[in-house]
Amino acid sequence: MFQLLSNDSKTKARLGRLTTDHGIIETPIFMPVGTLATVKAVEQQQLVDQVKAQIILGNTYHLYLRPGNSIMREAGGLHQFMKWDRPILTDSGGYQVFSLSGNRKLEERGVTFKSHLDGSKHQFTPESVVETERVLGSDIMMVLDECPPYPSTYEYALNSMKLTHRWAARCKKAFDESEPLYGHRQFLFGIAQGSTYKDLRQASAEAIAELDFDGNAIGGLSVGEPNELMYEMTDHITDFLPAEKARYLMGVGTPADLIHGVARGVDMFDCVMPTRNARNGTVFTRNGIVNLRNAKWKNHHEVLDESFPTDFSSKYTMAYLHHLVRCNEILGMTLASLQNLTFYLWLMAEIREQLAAGTFHSWYKPMIERVTTRL
Repeated sequence: MFQLLSNDSKTKARLGRLTTDHGIIETPIFMPVGTLATVKAVEQQQLVDQVKAQIILGNTYHLYLRPGNSIMREAGGLHQFMKWDRPILTDSGGYQVFSLSGNRKLEERGVTFKSHLDGSKHQFTPESVVETERVLGSDIMMVLDECPPYPSTYEYALNSMKLTHRWAARCKKAFDESEPLYGHRQFLFGIAQGSTYKDLRQASAEAIAELDFDGNAIGGLSVGEPNELMYEMTDHITDFLPAEKARYLMGVGTPADLIHGVARGVDMFDCVMPTRNARNGTVFTRNGIVNLRNAKWKNHHEVLDESFPTDFSSKYTMAYLHHLVRCNEILGMTLASLQNLTFYLWLMAEIREQLAAGTFHSWYKPMIERVTTRL
């Protein structure tokens, strides 16, 4: 599934390739988040033609609740349901369940929770999550895990990690004993936990590696810890994850976070930030971060970046975009979302070019400064 093509000479950055039945994914890669079978405010064809998305992410928790497994099965899976013919990764829904800390009960069998929609009671087990992800038909399925909060005591993080390992083994068994429903191959990724404790991160990486998943993810980061601690834990755990398999840092992050993660040996990322921030008027560009609601743009009758391939940057003036966002117009949200997603995928393509040229190690620190500048 994963082919490691090259390593940077002075960092842990890697150039690779993931092969699925729905297409090849060049890594490092960012995956736009399509929680409810849609990337918010963006149409599927725009994801292909403009954003250049190679793979998107769907959310098992939300799709299990709406539209539900029976409708998804009737539709022929998530690819057919949303008319997306490229790869899809589905998370296990674990993070969403555990974020409902007041409405869930954690047990060895699984987790019982109340729907955020209507209060109805449901249970996720490692086996039922695999069954749901088979119904979704995603190319890459994630195991059910527990995501400990930050901060966590050592004892809590240890017990949580051990539960995640036991659940991972059950997911692997359920996966091995079931078959895809729609004629294409599915892969299963494990998730390493351990909070912010280095010995637990190492132990979890080694335990998950031992289960021999198709790829491995780093969970439980970007949950409130300082950025430097996230980078430190990422740098530490990638020393113990198998080099021959893809590494996925879940739920991360800003453009700077992506560059930092690549330098520490990560291949895959996802985050709602590009679209969520866009809807709030925060836009990422090649030269820094723009707050569209700022009054400085009110009379700025020029485009932002005429050579960048988005209507946001090269067609409409900042005064017009400022007006759209201040008036909460849907067009403003769409243009800003397309800008942010296109920028994220452009950034990953730039990273791959630098890795292919052997210049990533001299490029990445100045680029971090550039993308974190406030315009």
